[in-house]
Amino acid sequence: MSIAGEEEFVPPVSDAMDRVRETGDVVTMFAAEYFVTVDRARREALEDAARYGRELTGVVERGIRLELAAGMRITEHAAGDLIRRAEALVHRYPDALESLSRARMTVAHAEYLVDRLDELEPAVRDGLVAEAVALAEELPVGSFRRALRKLIDTHRSATLAERHEAAVVKRRVVVEHADDGMAWLSAYLPAVEAHAIYGRLTSIAKAIKTHDEAAATPRQDATSRDCDAAPPDEDRTIDQLRADVFSDLLIEGDTTVHPVEARGIRATVAVTVPALTLLAESDSARAAAGLAPAVVEGVGPIPLDRARVLCGGADGWMRILTHPETGMVLSVGRTQYRPPPMLRKLVRWRADRCMAPGCGIPASRCEIDHTVAWEHGGNTALDNLAPLCKGHHTVKHHGGWQVRQLPDTGGALEWTSPAGRRYVVQPERRVPVFHPAHTNDAPF
Repeated sequence: MSIAGEEEFVPPVSDAMDRVRETGDVVTMFAAEYFVTVDRARREALEDAARYGRELTGVVERGIRLELAAGMRITEHAAGDLIRRAEALVHRYPDALESLSRARMTVAHAEYLVDRLDELEPAVRDGLVAEAVALAEELPVGSFRRALRKLIDTHRSATLAERHEAAVVKRRVVVEHADDGMAWLSAYLPAVEAHAIYGRLTSIAKAIKTHDEAAATPRQDATSRDCDAAPPDEDRTIDQLRADVFSDLLIEGDTTVHPVEARGIRATVAVTVPALTLLAESDSARAAAGLAPAVVEGVGPIPLDRARVLCGGADGWMRILTHPETGMVLSVGRTQYRPPPMLRKLVRWRADRCMAPGCGIPASRCEIDHTVAWEHGGNTALDNLAPLCKGHHTVKHHGGWQVRQLPDTGGALEWTSPAGRRYVVQPERRVPVFHPAHTNDAPF
């Protein structure tokens, strides 16, 4: 009912996306209570078993899992995970449970936090809980997983050499039979080599795909003799090509069956080593001095002895100083569209991943995008370039989103959705922001 001469008040109506987020928050709050209730049920079952004189053994715990699985109509394995996570949140990570109850993190955040922290030694685990909760409240799930892995790896890097030495003894190759005449061939080996192998397979597969797509397009120049030739019968996906190259390399041992463009490709991995880290006697001494560990792109920290070998001039490794050096190529302005090789490497190294919100695709598999399009006057410069996976590259240009690089942040991107919501994506690493000196102030 409205008073004469006054407009009737109409409460604001939130749009569908706001309602989705609000509903999600309510579900998350109920999930926190769900974990508390599951743990209460576990404790009551244990108390009942003790009251009736049953020994608290694995049989009793199995019975609890069975009853929960039957009541919830889930598998015993899922029930076991639920009980384990509930017990951890209630008794070991109450701050994470409190955050979950207020919808400051999601259930996926909480489950991953429990799974990773429970793997650690109690002394290490207890020292990381506060930082882990803060990361969960700040980052989307994919970014949180990478950040928590990095946090754990950094804190455990002092003993990395010893643990790596013990783990490398267990390296092996396993064949697991599958259906339809197929099988999985798995290798447990050092992560550096694994990423290098996968990177080389991907590069060769892309070279084959590019060669065949180019061959399938008739050339227009007058000197071409095969412009009317039939296009090659090549419809394999990158995944299929990667698997075929893998077989060719291991069975035949060479790449002569592939186009010339694909034969000279070698593995390339980026290793970042702070200069002072190389001067440390050991990983424990480095950690005691507060120095960052050596890190391989896509892998994480590596033992100091291994880093020294990789920085000694081995082919195929991009060695990057974390301190800026004179002569770093940061821009070629409008002189060329395609960034030079070292600038492309620097853009990918800085971001480490696709720079779309929450995306986890490695930068090595992404396209280099001009944030301000080249045709709109954008420069080929570090402060106008970012790696985007093919899907998010398409969304940026055709999905109604607006993207800009935030000044003086060392590479952060701000994405604005068609509805006007803003999301800031931080790069994995910072590149120092350079400002031109004023001519009048320059000594020469």
